[in-house]
Amino acid sequence: MEDDPYLWLEEIEGENALAWVEERNAETVAELTADPGFAALRREVREVLDDTARIPYVTRRGPHLYNFWRDATHVRGVWRRTTLDEYRRAEPRWDTVVDVDALARQEDVPWVWAGASVLRPGWRRALVKLSRDGADATVVREFDMETRTFVPGGFRLPEAKTSVSWIDEDHILVGTDTGPGSLTASGYPRTVRCWRRGTPLEAAPVVFEGRHEDVSVAAWHDPSPGFERRLAVRHRDFWHSERFVLYEDADPVRIEVPDDAVATVHREWLLVSLRSPWLGRPAGALLAFGFDAFLRGGREHEVLFVPDERTVLEGYATTRGHLVLETLTDVSSRLHVLTPHEGGSWSRSPLGEVPELSTAAVRATAWEGEEGETAEEVLFSVSGFLQPATLCRTVAGVEGVETLKHAPALFSAEGLGVRQHFAVSSDGTRVPYFVVGPERQDGPAPTLLYGYGGFEVSLTPSHSSVTGRAWLERGGTYVVANIRGGGEYGPDWHRAALGAHRDLAFDDFAAVAKDLVARGITTAGRLGIMGGSNGGLLMGVMLTRYPELFGAVVAEVPLLDMLRYHRLLAGASWTAEYGDPDDPGAREHLLRWSPYHNLDPARGCPPVLLTTSTRDDRVHPGHARKMAALLREKGLPVRYFENTGGGHSGASDHEQASFVEAVVHTFLWRTLTAEGRVPEKVRAADRTPSSEGSGRRLGRAVG
Repeated sequence: MEDDPYLWLEEIEGENALAWVEERNAETVAELTADPGFAALRREVREVLDDTARIPYVTRRGPHLYNFWRDATHVRGVWRRTTLDEYRRAEPRWDTVVDVDALARQEDVPWVWAGASVLRPGWRRALVKLSRDGADATVVREFDMETRTFVPGGFRLPEAKTSVSWIDEDHILVGTDTGPGSLTASGYPRTVRCWRRGTPLEAAPVVFEGRHEDVSVAAWHDPSPGFERRLAVRHRDFWHSERFVLYEDADPVRIEVPDDAVATVHREWLLVSLRSPWLGRPAGALLAFGFDAFLRGGREHEVLFVPDERTVLEGYATTRGHLVLETLTDVSSRLHVLTPHEGGSWSRSPLGEVPELSTAAVRATAWEGEEGETAEEVLFSVSGFLQPATLCRTVAGVEGVETLKHAPALFSAEGLGVRQHFAVSSDGTRVPYFVVGPERQDGPAPTLLYGYGGFEVSLTPSHSSVTGRAWLERGGTYVVANIRGGGEYGPDWHRAALGAHRDLAFDDFAAVAKDLVARGITTAGRLGIMGGSNGGLLMGVMLTRYPELFGAVVAEVPLLDMLRYHRLLAGASWTAEYGDPDDPGAREHLLRWSPYHNLDPARGCPPVLLTTSTRDDRVHPGHARKMAALLREKGLPVRYFENTGGGHSGASDHEQASFVEAVVHTFLWRTLTAEGRVPEKVRAADRTPSSEGSGRRLGRAVG
């Protein structure tokens, strides 16, 4: 679309754009909140989100376990801590460290907690990050953990996409916006400074830097006793990085691993997870090197993991002296503990019992500087679609697993089951997907199919009480598609749908949709689909390329204009995933499937709901705005809702989240069931054109 009539909607806080948003919101809210079941559904979702019996997941910092918590009383949340002995109790006593609700009231700013970096050892000072209404950009303030106050005259940084790391009590490493030239084209730090307390940030020396066209750079200090180091990374693009050791009186020394590998330095070890073959080892393998020997040029290593056709490495975590591997076999999890021995060999043993079609994930390990049993502590959870999470604790290298917490069952799973099927895609590839629904099904059911398919993200079985209450308990079936572009079968599964090959991810999703109908699980008219961010792009392609396969589409915080995405907010950081629209070769394939440029009103489309956030500073709200405007112009059935806060998550607290969830599930249920009040398909000829044109002319006149 060379002459884009809706560019004015890219003005995030433009007067005319916000007026348009207000009108669209009013229409959608008036329609969906008038549904007889809306208020009750909203209350139920809020009840789930606020439930005080859910597991308070923790991070160990010294003798304390820290947790961030929201509920009906703490809307914006509290950062709090307790001890392990207290945590073992059914109702632990918590000590509040930061009350975000009180801070927001005091400063009249809608603060959202964005995390904290705590000085090690000692755990006395923290660099607290606060986001304004859920954006990625944060302010940073130094906080005294004992007095529970922000430090007068302490380290403080204004709103930006900032990275920080403690060196010692008087020095930190900072990557932030310090003026012209300090940020990359993607809006992330291009330089890192070593900032000394009491001096101007602008005077702090630059200790590491990248290029303007890079995605970002970052540096951090590792205070592990005996292994103190400063490390840095230059992210050239989303999939290629260079890693360095920093020295005070010498140039950075590059750690010569492949630039597409994931590498971490842990005590004496360099751990390298491969995305492409290297040193005779396949993509997906995990290698361990002696770090000092590697820097001297040695390449002797131990192979800690090698994938096969069904089993891949999903991730790993470290304790002081052990490694915990998370693996996937046909998208179901396993955990393994690896122990190093003299001579460089490692032994391996399973950790915990994980049922089939479940997910096991490491939740926390202790800081490497801890001593004794605490240094080997591992907290991990096990859950499934119908299995509420269990949180367990073990000490790596010691037999026995302690159950710490059980999440409550907040919806009835009676009569429900989980199955895994495989669809056959356009090139013959078998694509797995999970079906959660009635064990005995009497005819096609209203079905919600979720997908993502990008950035090597794996969609593993997860327990969602919101989905249970809002969809499964009402008689709906829920499906998760593990399409290419994700990481379910390792780097090759992701690379198969990279850039110009993205069509395969779209074909995979369509194949799952067709397979659901062929199995009699649902019909096209009763099949709704949903995805967010990159998954929102997937939804956009489905509604433009396969409109006949679906009865409803929900795209949340989506990418939709793929010829301008790289010019909007953080979009330039994703060109390695999709392709650069300024490259004629990449532009050709982007134009082939860019939803904003491929809408064909003659084919019609199922009813669509687009949601986004004004405060999303990652995926520009202009994507959803412009697509909604175009759909309206063509007389196609679209509803639009833009939350004024919430950032890329779409909601910054439980009140906002419960409202958005109720809007989404009310739309889906009304559209896909006999209770619905809108037709399953609407073609342009069936509707009169909207009045979008007059608004568009006004927008162009002022924009």
